[in-house]
Amino acid sequence: MAIELLRGIRPLTRASALRDALAGATLASMNVPQLLGYARIAGMPAVTGLYTGFLPLIAFALFGASRHLVVAADSATATILAGRLSSMAAPSSAEYVALAGATALLTAGLLLLARIFRLGFLADFLSRTVLVGFLAGVGMQVGIAMLGDMAGLSISSPRTTEQVRQIVSQLGGIHWPTLGISALVAASILIFRRYRPHWPVPLVAVVGGIVASSTLHFAAHGIAVIGPVAGGLPSLRLPLVNWTQVLDLLPVAASCFAIIVAQSAATSRAFAERYRERIDDDTNLLGLAAANAAASLSGAFVVNGSLTQTAMADQAGARSQFAQLTFAVVVLVVLLFLSRWLQYLPHCVLASVVFTIACGLVQGRALLDMRHESPGELALAIVTALAVVTVGVENGILLAIALSLLRHVRHSYRPHTMMLAPGDGGRWLPVPAQPGRETAPGLIVYRFGADLFYANDHLFVDETHRLIGAAPTPVRWFVVDAAAITDIDYSAGRSVCDLCDELAKRGVRVIFARVNPYLRADMDRHRITPVVGAQNLFETLHEALAAVHPDLGARSET
Repeated sequence: MAIELLRGIRPLTRASALRDALAGATLASMNVPQLLGYARIAGMPAVTGLYTGFLPLIAFALFGASRHLVVAADSATATILAGRLSSMAAPSSAEYVALAGATALLTAGLLLLARIFRLGFLADFLSRTVLVGFLAGVGMQVGIAMLGDMAGLSISSPRTTEQVRQIVSQLGGIHWPTLGISALVAASILIFRRYRPHWPVPLVAVVGGIVASSTLHFAAHGIAVIGPVAGGLPSLRLPLVNWTQVLDLLPVAASCFAIIVAQSAATSRAFAERYRERIDDDTNLLGLAAANAAASLSGAFVVNGSLTQTAMADQAGARSQFAQLTFAVVVLVVLLFLSRWLQYLPHCVLASVVFTIACGLVQGRALLDMRHESPGELALAIVTALAVVTVGVENGILLAIALSLLRHVRHSYRPHTMMLAPGDGGRWLPVPAQPGRETAPGLIVYRFGADLFYANDHLFVDETHRLIGAAPTPVRWFVVDAAAITDIDYSAGRSVCDLCDELAKRGVRVIFARVNPYLRADMDRHRITPVVGAQNLFETLHEALAAVHPDLGARSET
């Protein structure tokens, strides 16, 4: 397994380094407080959230391939972690921290195995359609989750639908000064994003919020702030747990592993496609394994490719992992010198910044394009988005993969079928395969638009029977244009053998044209070749038609 370092950074010019350094500093200004929030969700000491933005970030930049993916603490994995570990130890206790570190190390091991066995291909089953829906769903989920802090309301549930119910039930208790600050911050960011997209308005909002809070004593006026945060560097050590605890943690690590693979792949692919960059999911698995190992050794918890933070980095102008390295440097500075100032940051300012990021995840133009070009795919994207909102990110991702697979199977199950029919100028033109048509007297040239397998072989057989039975003149030659057929499974092989044998008894000569080497190997293996006859298999349509009649080859479609 060859390892190539810094793929997410190279090539790097002076101009791009300056751009990414500024983006990394801006990202850190927004993300440092957010990391503290993720630590709270995970039940860990607040400072461990900052640890996830230090060594894990550097590890992924070294070993990963994505230029955009931000790997740090994430709400999905933090929620999974807290749900199980809270029943094994008291949150934030030394034992709890050790269990969280062991979970991160086990997760790293699973990710490394996935890299060794090259399981990155699993991400190929996420189509662009469901990616758009997934992003929109996460945007709605994150946006709704921020409304409580923006309005000064107490939201306790991690489920989006329950959060909406709690917000509606507390509308009479809105803290208006908190809501006013939130509206000012969110409106400023959205307006400047529209007219001055490169201005670091979120950075100004965070710094301004800290200064205003410390000067005007926001906490004394009922405006919630983050509170004291410990500083200092993490100490490197292996988490100490026993074998019984390791066995108990394996299901937790497996759940985190599944979410990390799916969510990181979905996020890295979404941004790689946006910038038309090559995707290497296997190398990203190695980077994620290294990041989780670094999190474990530094006393932190499971890290993930965060969609929200990646979107924040993108909107800040980051175009390579150099921005994430800058982010890590800023976190280091905060740990050493600035952690005490974070206590003044208002929750509502942080929530407003994240809310504007969530708005950007809903790709309205892409959804409108789907509406005009493919309403069916728009419905698929909407279903994916609603699934993320109603059943959570992890289940939404799994549903997205399932819907992508079903969409592919549907196309293969009901492929387009064509036939050649006489057109203007004496040439044959492809038209939909309909009974009652023929290519020439006694001849039908039929094109099947997918591989033959157990689910669509009956369509091939039934349509062949209908075309031959309804032909204007008795069919003597049935030419199968196999350009789109590259594979035949066992069930389809038996069906094709039976069909060809039956047609031969009726005096119909079956000929396969455009037979590629892969298809020929399958036909030999499934014993179709002896039934059809090797003399009836041709590499080109021209040769197949010439075998029917020398004059016909000149009229074939090329």
